[in-house]
Amino acid sequence: MRIFLLPRRIVMWAAGRLFYGLTAAALLLSGCAGVPSRPPAVARLAPITLPAMKQPGAHRARPPARSNASIARDFLDLSFRLETGRDLPVLTRFEGPITLRTTGQPLAPVSERDLAQLIARIRHEAGITITRVAATSAASITVEVVPQRAMRRAVPSAACFVTPGVSSWREFLRRSGAPQRDWAALSLRSQLTVFIPTNIAPQEVRDCLHEEIAQGLGPVNDLFRLSDSIFNDDNFHSVLTGFDMLILRTFYAPELHSGMSRAQVATRLPGILARLHPGGRSGQAMALPAAPPAWKTAIETALGPGAGSAARLSAIRRAVRIARGFGPHDTRLAFSLFALGKIALGRDPHLAAGALAEAGAIYLQRPDTRLQAAFVGVQASAYALSSGNPAEAIRIADANSPVALGAENPNLLSSFLLIKAQALDVQGRKKEAGIVRLDGLGWARYGMANDRAIRRRLAEIAALAPRAKSKGS
Repeated sequence: MRIFLLPRRIVMWAAGRLFYGLTAAALLLSGCAGVPSRPPAVARLAPITLPAMKQPGAHRARPPARSNASIARDFLDLSFRLETGRDLPVLTRFEGPITLRTTGQPLAPVSERDLAQLIARIRHEAGITITRVAATSAASITVEVVPQRAMRRAVPSAACFVTPGVSSWREFLRRSGAPQRDWAALSLRSQLTVFIPTNIAPQEVRDCLHEEIAQGLGPVNDLFRLSDSIFNDDNFHSVLTGFDMLILRTFYAPELHSGMSRAQVATRLPGILARLHPGGRSGQAMALPAAPPAWKTAIETALGPGAGSAARLSAIRRAVRIARGFGPHDTRLAFSLFALGKIALGRDPHLAAGALAEAGAIYLQRPDTRLQAAFVGVQASAYALSSGNPAEAIRIADANSPVALGAENPNLLSSFLLIKAQALDVQGRKKEAGIVRLDGLGWARYGMANDRAIRRRLAEIAALAPRAKSKGS
């Protein structure tokens, strides 16, 4: 991948499996429970009638709960370095009002609503003057929806991305390698385009809009150490958080302007943050060991495209060994363990179970990582169901569903609800199960790409219940 791309949702080739293939994963952890080793084929499932789609409402972000000293350090590392590790010589941003248009294939109505909410949030929470204009007008930011096959052919590892210096997909292909597309060569941002593929879930479209537009406006880097931000390649957070909005508001503070050096920005940050985030005036920046390049390389090998299963497992084991040097409570260690648990499922279920349990314990110790703990929790809930403990599956789902809802993650929420519904079925509580399942399917319509994907999720969850084997579900 060339450095002029900001592949906010590349990340990792296995990201979807890491986060949303969790329910089926419990099948591999429960071989001793007599559960089928694979879910029934989708083609054998009876057709289902899906309820209306459910969609998250307006987001209410909380301000970050850490010191301005820490936020200033994060701002500098986010703003003056690319994801490749290359330093940026100066701060760049848009100067003056910003316009945004959409081109290519039209956004679905649900995604139009998401985009309108995002623009309103950027105006009100980040204080940035941004206005939607017609597709035929020139614009600072273009959002183009590109046929999925074309994007995969040109940029195989990117789920969506943003690049400067172009205003269309055709121009992107034609101007490969042009200086205008090198973030490090910019002195001012004037034009950029966000590319999103067709045929993805409404939630994925929304996530791309949040992450790519935010990175086009502000930071050009991602930091794994950030537990409360979308500017993090772990992809746990998918909508702009209070921290993210503070970073963007700081980016466009009147005290700053394009062309300033890192040192010049650093001298002004304390005053800016004292004004914008008075609650963070006390406290020092927490000492965090820098992640060596070897750790990030191991993570990228384990979760990126190209490596075989043995190489992935070897790489993620290496990442865990390195991350243990960060300290026992570091979120980078927890993420390494979480990835190890997912990657090891098919090869070493006991290793996977231990890694997931350790990751969950680290996340649960911190108030700012409840969402991350919920991603581990969906695995625990599925495992409880597959192990013949429906009451525990329900308890875990009930504890974590509000977290998923608060984070506006319908895909995760639907998994909890559908697991709970299956557990209620096992307990013979059919009427309750039907109500919960209907709720889960409504959220799944937003979180998943199509009906077939939803039917497959239902099949996976049905196969988790021990009695599913005897009934051939």
